[in-house]
Amino acid sequence: MRPMRETGCQGGVSALPLKGNNHHAQGLDLMATIAIGGFQHETNTFAPTKASYADFESGGGWPALARGAAVPEQVAGVNLSIAGFIEAARAAGHRLVPLVWANATPSAHVTRDAFERITGMMIEELGRAGAVDAVYLDLHGAMVAEHVDDGEGEILARVRKIIGPRVPIVATLDLHANVSKAMIERTEALVAYRTYPHVDMTETGQRAFRMLATILERGEAPAKAFRQLPFLIPITAQCTLIDPGQKLYARLAELEASSGATLSFTPGFPAADFADCGPAVFGYAANGKGVEATVAMLAGEAADAEGEFLAEFLSPDDAVRRAMTRTMPGGPPVVLADTQDNPGAGGNGDTVGLLAAMLRQRAEDAVLGLLIDPAAAKQAHAAGVEAETEFALGAASGWAGEKPIAGRFTVERLGDGAFTCTGPFYRGSQMRLGPMALLRRGGVRVVVASKKVQAADQEMFRHLGVEPARMRIVALKSSVHFRAHFQPIAREVLVVASPGPNPADPADLDWRKLRPGVRLRPHGPVFSPKAGR
Repeated sequence: MRPMRETGCQGGVSALPLKGNNHHAQGLDLMATIAIGGFQHETNTFAPTKASYADFESGGGWPALARGAAVPEQVAGVNLSIAGFIEAARAAGHRLVPLVWANATPSAHVTRDAFERITGMMIEELGRAGAVDAVYLDLHGAMVAEHVDDGEGEILARVRKIIGPRVPIVATLDLHANVSKAMIERTEALVAYRTYPHVDMTETGQRAFRMLATILERGEAPAKAFRQLPFLIPITAQCTLIDPGQKLYARLAELEASSGATLSFTPGFPAADFADCGPAVFGYAANGKGVEATVAMLAGEAADAEGEFLAEFLSPDDAVRRAMTRTMPGGPPVVLADTQDNPGAGGNGDTVGLLAAMLRQRAEDAVLGLLIDPAAAKQAHAAGVEAETEFALGAASGWAGEKPIAGRFTVERLGDGAFTCTGPFYRGSQMRLGPMALLRRGGVRVVVASKKVQAADQEMFRHLGVEPARMRIVALKSSVHFRAHFQPIAREVLVVASPGPNPADPADLDWRKLRPGVRLRPHGPVFSPKAGR
């Protein structure tokens, strides 16, 4: 087992006297007053478009911005940690004080305006709440703002300033969180997802509630341990349906059962250029030395698996040719993941490299989605169903070497972009994607939408009359989340490296702020601040 390059922080059990009059000395007796909120963004600092306040107002496929009493209703029934926490806390009879909920589709930095306005709402509501017994926050863990590198660390600092040092904070994190020492120090506990695709978000919120309840009952914070790993993991290699992720999370569960600790392993989001980007292991338990040893063991096993995190990528033409030789009319399809233009990782969903290959290879019974092109969607609605007209599709964000695909397409179907997702990842999400259109040239169809969202639910295609299971090729602008709903119907899944702002290989990015000594991919080049990449 290789030692970790960085240990971060660890500490022993500390007394945590509780505020309020609801508690007996031996534990939680009556209801606790718990402030709840969420502010999420996964930031690709190399992406072309920033997250504005308007992006949080729309939600980007997730529930839109809500404040105060509107929060619980806004997130109810959606696969989100905050929804799971609310359900568990209410069932236990606790009083909840909603603060704010905000989420936007991954992109470049959160603007200063958006960060300050939304964090300001959270702090204002918390100030109005008066004395609370605890705070629960649903965070992402990889937020970078224009003026703040560690977004979550700053949010937690401002919350801590309001409530003081003796009120416990527990937060849930995305599996792709880039966990910082500040985040660990400013909370009593952090609890991360354990699946990618993220099908356990609701469950993660429920686990966070149980942990917070234990802290309140015991009247003291658990010991904590934290270690960062010295290499970046490509996003497609983090999938927990395959090894090494599958075996590492199984091992995490084994170590929890044998040690009594609560553990998390976050492989990180490898496109956020700040010091703490990368994988981490952290845990909590009553015994300080015990949790340090358990976290060290899991971190060592993750480090030993470094070479297994390498990923295979195909060129667009090779992927389409391979798919056409392995499928028959009527499906099941080969699914192509257009990972480098994944809106779930900061892409705009408008690059056309894979679509061009599908047309060039004369693919049959093939569909690509979602291509985010509001101008083309508007044009299709103006032309009407069955119209054949000239389009210039995609490439609106001007990614290097990208040009729109010009030519005649037939408008097959039109939609308003309003539907409810049914897959395990986006379950319950009310999509509002604006005008949508199904365009066709030869055997290739394109699902065009007006608002950016990751293609991770079959309803995005069914909305326009396409049944993905009956296609020969389904090309998706996604990296891994699509697997939750599409892998069960797929003959095979191929990951495609077509040009886009979310490089499949993090070593291709122009890193500037990463901490020295981190390998830019498994067993890859080492970052040096003097040399840059």
